[in-house]
Amino acid sequence: MGEFAFLAFVLLLALGAWWSFVTFPKQRDFIKRQQFARSLAAGDEIITYGGIIGKIQKIDAEMGIAYVEIADGVVIRIITAALMQPYDAEEISQNARKSLEQE
Repeated sequence: MGEFAFLAFVLLLALGAWWSFVTFPKQRDFIKRQQFARSLAAGDEIITYGGIIGKIQKIDAEMGIAYVEIADGVVIRIITAALMQPYDAEEISQNARKSLEQE
């Protein structure tokens, strides 16, 4: 009986470790992405998960679609979940410089 209790305790610890290292960070990331998508408005510059930089023209919140202009006169429809972060040229250039310094 003592071996069973020890095994159950170890499995419970493993489950807790899995939740804290895998599930919890994914939930936190999901919540951050949802808050970002809700805060978007027309005129915001964004980066998609595909690396495309564009300016939001219109958001259809009911359908979950954003209309993003990626070049003059070129507007694409994109799922709002695929919008990764706001475009900040200074932050991106700093990150690029840091990565070059590390090499």
